[in-house]
Amino acid sequence: MSNVQKLKALIAQPEIIIAGGVYDGLSAMLVQEAGLSCAYMTGFGTAASILGAPDYGLLTMTEMVNHTKNLSNCLSIPMIADADTGYGNPLNVRRTVMEYEGAGAAAIQLEDQAFPKRCGHMEGKVVIPMLEHCKKIEMAAKTRKEALIIARTDARAPLGLDEAIKRAKAYVEAGADIIFVDAPQSTDELKTIAQNIKAPLMVNMTEGGKTPILTGEQLQEIGFKIAIYPCITVFAAAKAMKEVLADLKREGTSVNILDKLDNFHDFNKSVGLPFYHSLESKYVHSDA
Repeated sequence: MSNVQKLKALIAQPEIIIAGGVYDGLSAMLVQEAGLSCAYMTGFGTAASILGAPDYGLLTMTEMVNHTKNLSNCLSIPMIADADTGYGNPLNVRRTVMEYEGAGAAAIQLEDQAFPKRCGHMEGKVVIPMLEHCKKIEMAAKTRKEALIIARTDARAPLGLDEAIKRAKAYVEAGADIIFVDAPQSTDELKTIAQNIKAPLMVNMTEGGKTPILTGEQLQEIGFKIAIYPCITVFAAAKAMKEVLADLKREGTSVNILDKLDNFHDFNKSVGLPFYHSLESKYVHSDA
């Protein structure tokens, strides 16, 4: 079963899909090791990891596709991949979808922001005309071989919730498989979205963002199919690193903070060292 088929099977089930954010190979492997059924490649975390920069449209399509491929190779669970705006007009979107699908994305997310695009929970967003994004979604749907197309609208902040819902409905008509209205600002707005859009719905649970953090059970009851936690891993890593580095600076040693660290053996197990040892034994040092 392909990862696209796995994702479709998850969508067909009544339970909500909880997708953990992945921004590098290690976070991808840990999301899978934790037993989550789906991963979400976060543009926010990717920009921080690769560039040490904010999610501000600074990464190119080539960089994002290469990252998608690397993360996909770490996973046997389906991964939703952030493809930003598609990196241009519908012709660019055609190539973007081809490249992302070839890199292993089970679902490709395309948003209706204008450049410089930014994280959906930042201020100052601007969106392109609805018809322009409809053409992008139509092109994406016609181009993909199997991958699911996620249409994201960022219209809530600049144009209001009614316009965001209007756009979401138009994107369904254009061929989107999943709808993502980003950054609603209350539980009532989440309910309004679910009541008005007849398509599988994705919701962003960014900690500290504009949308209230609800439980998976609550989101499922409202009517959402996928809940993404794009920043949970990168936020956790950043906080942990800040703490241990402050300790190292203060103490001049790590001897007193070993309880805050993964150990050498367990870390190597998480990144697959036993598997590579077995390959080496069989193919490199074998007498056969």
